[in-house]
Amino acid sequence: MKVVLIEDELASSRRLQRMLNAFNYEVVASLVSVKSAIRWFQKNDHPNLLFLDIHLADGLCFEIFKEVKITSPIVFTTAFSEYSIKAFDYNSVSYLLKPINNNELEKAIQKANTFYKSEKELIELKEVIENENIQVYKTEFAVRIGKRIKIIKTDTIDCFYSEDNATFLRSESSNYITNDSLSNLEAKLNPKQFFKANRKFIINREAIVNVISYSNSRFKIELKNDDEAEIILSRERSRDFKVWFVT
Repeated sequence: MKVVLIEDELASSRRLQRMLNAFNYEVVASLVSVKSAIRWFQKNDHPNLLFLDIHLADGLCFEIFKEVKITSPIVFTTAFSEYSIKAFDYNSVSYLLKPINNNELEKAIQKANTFYKSEKELIELKEVIENENIQVYKTEFAVRIGKRIKIIKTDTIDCFYSEDNATFLRSESSNYITNDSLSNLEAKLNPKQFFKANRKFIINREAIVNVISYSNSRFKIELKNDDEAEIILSRERSRDFKVWFVT
């Protein structure tokens, strides 16, 4: 059976590919975006099965269906909560919650092969997701170290910071360059976990070790594993931080 994966998180894609290989499925393409998926489907025969993440780097996966008529059975993969997943149950759609396990993978494949997918059902699913305003935040980042790519879990990241026209993330006392700007990162991170302290820093709640009163009703933030960074909030950001930190 030939399979295509459309997933923008490298670690999730690699893990799913290993699991499918163990079931003797052949992964013929691993795609990362709406645009790359459209190009691939316009030029290639459609696979026996498609694994499709809902939120991709350049938009919702439903944008693919506007450009290409997909004939393959689909298994949607997602990091949605159990509560939000009602959108899928309502439409009888085959889906997998991340992290994926083997038992659920087998069930999802069986369901995908028996489910009749119509354009109407896909439109209804899209509308439910948009109306619920379901949001998914990044759970991992891929960083390049020489010729290697390392996957870093978001909850291990102490902060993101900009320096010398570049953006870095700090995890476990190490610094790694990332291609995103702080503005783009702010939209990808869970606002309950991360706070944009100023133009240079986005900080993780779990990394904060001290909040120090500073001049003019401002705060200074100290993070674990970092004795050098001076993170000072403006008066306005200090007010916002106070609300964020206690909720």
